[in-house]
Amino acid sequence: MTERWTCRRKGTRLRDRDIEEEDRVKVKRALVSVSEKNGLEPFVRGLVDLGVEVISTGGTARYLKESGLPVTGISDVTGFPEIMDGRVKTLHPAIHGGILADRSKPAHMQAIAGLGIKPIDLVVVNLYPFEATIAQRGVTEADAVENIDIGGPSMVRSAAKNLSGVGIVTDPADYGPILEELKANEGELSLETRRRLATKAFHHTAHYDAAIANWFGEGEADFPERLMIDLVKIKELRYGENPHQRASWYSEIKVGGGLAAALEQLHGAHLSFNNLLDLDSARRALEEFALPACVIVKHNNPCGVAVAETAAAAYEKAVSCDPVSAFGGVIAINRTVDEALARLLSTNFVEVLWAPGYDDEAFEILAGKKDIRILTGQQNRETCGSFDMKRIVGGMLVQDWDCEVDERDNMTVISTRHPTEQEWGDLLFGWRVAKHTKSNAIILTKDLMTVGVGAGQMSRVDSANLAVNRARFPLDGCAVASDAFFPFPDALQVCADAGATCVIHPGGSKRDDESLALAEERGMAMVVTGRRHFKH
Repeated sequence: MTERWTCRRKGTRLRDRDIEEEDRVKVKRALVSVSEKNGLEPFVRGLVDLGVEVISTGGTARYLKESGLPVTGISDVTGFPEIMDGRVKTLHPAIHGGILADRSKPAHMQAIAGLGIKPIDLVVVNLYPFEATIAQRGVTEADAVENIDIGGPSMVRSAAKNLSGVGIVTDPADYGPILEELKANEGELSLETRRRLATKAFHHTAHYDAAIANWFGEGEADFPERLMIDLVKIKELRYGENPHQRASWYSEIKVGGGLAAALEQLHGAHLSFNNLLDLDSARRALEEFALPACVIVKHNNPCGVAVAETAAAAYEKAVSCDPVSAFGGVIAINRTVDEALARLLSTNFVEVLWAPGYDDEAFEILAGKKDIRILTGQQNRETCGSFDMKRIVGGMLVQDWDCEVDERDNMTVISTRHPTEQEWGDLLFGWRVAKHTKSNAIILTKDLMTVGVGAGQMSRVDSANLAVNRARFPLDGCAVASDAFFPFPDALQVCADAGATCVIHPGGSKRDDESLALAEERGMAMVVTGRRHFKH
């Protein structure tokens, strides 16, 4: 046998041969108590065929007996009936003593033997469906509380703690591999497997407790004193923002929520780290619009956004804003892609395309494109009740999502001239785009499309110059949207000199009067929203 070395904690090492020969546990007795019964019957039947005695509780015991399997009821082991509708059944020394006894300590084994307690070598438990319960519409607190498992987590933690002598199974996906290992090793389970199962078990109970704590804390008006974030790995990514960075995609444990739940990939290579960042930004911006709309994102900034009577027209307008930047971009469209739109899309290099649906002809055309990733799914607006979190070294900055809708009725026209209805449309459109553009952001719009995007500059006047200089269309009559106030009138002057006739911004600068004076001098309409939309 070839020897390999396995690293362990505190610098100690064990040879794999030693693990294989000395650290296997013979499974003679198993305790089974589960809510999710998929795959349970063949697993337990396999245990019985190996000569394992099976102990079980309540509904699980009935289910196994009805399947024709020999099962010892929990009350026969404890000598005590299940009470209070099953609230108390496994919380008993005859159970936890059998699980927690350290097989390497003679005193432990003598203690349980003196009390007539037999060791339990394998614990198979999954917990009451708390999350599925709270996900139901109209669930009461009483229903939720009744689905908080007490005995289950206790058994899981006891078995995981005593991994030196006990295996703990919390995931039905492990039934097959465990049974195969037991059959291959004369009913014995390796330390490597027990350690893996124990790790999984502690994650399982931590997630369960986090879900309960977060549910109880949902009614808190302020940020909780402790914030528990539970994530599950969706997949490993080829690399991060750069090839030398490792990366994985994780999703919050939340029924029916998040980007992972909203995406179905229909065609193309795996999504990259940067694809996911840009797709998330594109879909968030798309949520702002009810009319047919198209958002094109590059490096987490919109480089073209438009609404129109049709999705095809919206795409043509959006890509015309900056076709150079749109090359290899991530595109999100809020209407089904038809053949006409697919033919337009096929003339450009598209990295990622998301839409709620595709006609058969459209999909055939797009799938013939090299390197395109085609996705679909539901457009789910992120609720304002969740948190936006940004990682910093050693901690996390947590804030509300910037998902409030700024209504025209809550805005103030402070100039002498009021915007025309067409200008109002362009101002409100630009304001929504600015909200999804990296600060400092200056957005120029005309006819419900972006005609100039100035994003991510350190000074507002540089963003204004960038938006004007990148414009491919005459800017006479365009609208200006600024994500924050004008600290000086210089940025507004750049836009006015280019032909802008109206402007929307939050207001609040000490020099607001200077910017207003410039607007009055140029005959511009000025709208103040009272709300800033920085994005970093």
